[in-house]
Amino acid sequence: QVQLVESGGGLVQPGGSLRLSCAASGSIFSRYHMAWYRQASGKQRELVAAITSGGSTNYADSVKGRFTISRDNAKNTMYLQMNTLKPEDTAVYYCNALLGVTFSWGQGTQVTVSS
Repeated sequence: QVQLVESGGGLVQPGGSLRLSCAASGSIFSRYHMAWYRQASGKQRELVAAITSGGSTNYADSVKGRFTISRDNAKNTMYLQMNTLKPEDTAVYYCNALLGVTFSWGQGTQVTVSS
């Protein structure tokens, strides 16, 4: 099972930007389908963005045009560039890796959007 470590969260004002990173262990990162999820306080975890092993991407409607998911297989790292952040983007963001039927999760990183 791959080990995932998120970083890059923090406090940002509305309209600001953050870039999250997800570093993965192991030598087969390129084979994983990767995704970012988030969970706001008192709400269910939801899919934010996903990127396949082939590089295809999809986004939740709420973040389309504002967030960009990417991956660097040479660095075993996935990214989430978040622009024009809104207070409703406040949540713990989790990195997810899927290979076959095996899911792996990171520990999460807090993103707080507030003035």
